[in-house]
Amino acid sequence: MSTSPSLASGPEGPHALRPLLDTVLDALDEGAKARGGPLPSGGPAAVAARVRAAVGDVLPDQGDPNALHTVVRALAEAAADPADPFCTAHLHCPPLALATAADLAVCVLNPSLDSWDQAPGASELEALVTGVLASEVYGRATRTGPGPAALITTGGTESNQLALLLAREAQGAGVRLVHGANAHHSLPRAAWLLGLSEPVVVPAPAGALDPAALDEALTELPGPHLVTATAGTTDAGIVDPLPEIAAVCASHGARLHIDAAYGGGLLFSGRYRDRLTGLDAADTVTLDLHKLGWQPVAAGVLAVRDRGDLAVLHHRADYLNADDDTDAGLPDLLGLSLRTSRRPDVLKIAVTLKTLGRTGLGRLVEQVCDHAREFAALVHDHPGFELYDRPTLSTVLFRPAHAADDTVAAVRRRLLIDGRAVLGRARTDGRLWLKATLLNPRTRPDDLAALLQLVEGNTPG
Repeated sequence: MSTSPSLASGPEGPHALRPLLDTVLDALDEGAKARGGPLPSGGPAAVAARVRAAVGDVLPDQGDPNALHTVVRALAEAAADPADPFCTAHLHCPPLALATAADLAVCVLNPSLDSWDQAPGASELEALVTGVLASEVYGRATRTGPGPAALITTGGTESNQLALLLAREAQGAGVRLVHGANAHHSLPRAAWLLGLSEPVVVPAPAGALDPAALDEALTELPGPHLVTATAGTTDAGIVDPLPEIAAVCASHGARLHIDAAYGGGLLFSGRYRDRLTGLDAADTVTLDLHKLGWQPVAAGVLAVRDRGDLAVLHHRADYLNADDDTDAGLPDLLGLSLRTSRRPDVLKIAVTLKTLGRTGLGRLVEQVCDHAREFAALVHDHPGFELYDRPTLSTVLFRPAHAADDTVAAVRRRLLIDGRAVLGRARTDGRLWLKATLLNPRTRPDDLAALLQLVEGNTPG
């Protein structure tokens, strides 16, 4: 292979890329075969040693013409494969091939969404897609006022941070974050980053925020308040009672943010969408399509009920959005993110939405939720295991019956080190549980049975 520095874009781009793509695909295939499972075996030290040995000197005096194959193969061999049916630890989806292919176009064209002259088409595409996603959250009915809008983010963490920033600007620096004990860690962290007061944590019995406890907290605490609810907890996929929480917030004049990074994908499902009833009552909503949307990272969204709230993000940099340029009709993009250089992650989302439609995406959501119910039934019917609860989304918590927490943790680590299964862990109800987050629509019933059998075979008798 030539080491000539060909460009990915321009007239020579397609010719230069085609053989390189073949190299990458071959290296991915070879690495996956060498790995032989959902995770490389041997644990951190052994995997690190193999990667270092395979890659060698990353900055040699003379370039290596085989570096693309060598490094990609090494990475693939040492990767966790979210498409493997035994890789179920996290909200880490196997990306759709069409979304991945679309993402290649972004890499080739390399637009940056901080000024229109760097991304004229991408900026319009982002406006189209965010408008559609905002309508999915808040409905299509005609509203008074500016109406809803949405921003593309790097994921749930950035979306949650932006939601707190918008609340602070709308309600003042004295706003108090009130969240359930089941909330994602990014929310109290965002409060810390933004200099807000110590958040108030409301009990979440059985994994869901308690509306009565929330009402009591808001009654006792001086305002203003920002309440955050969760539609799909990280540990168990539980959806808070959104209508009841929204009613409590309305009675106290509290602002409401709903973190639906996980559960937001139910919007596409005719069968499960009603589990998100009350979502449209929120002032802001976090979505994350690199979970139940099967996008390559990153594909986050923040939806806002009132696009006027976004005015506080306006920022002026003369070389990007000079007044005379915007007065002349050039779109101002700086107020759509806190980032400056920003790749158009919206392209892969647009291709996925248009290719699959609501029905196709909804079918994928329903498949993984059905898999979770099937796996939960296997656990429930097995005398050697205990099931935490019926799944709400696609996460199942389970544990070997009568096992100590130390044993549960050891079983998980043994499977990780051996490279045979990637299971998560969650501490709830005072005990440690194994967590299977099923995000692969292609998982088969036999895969689910085999996973349970693998855990059973590695649990001391």
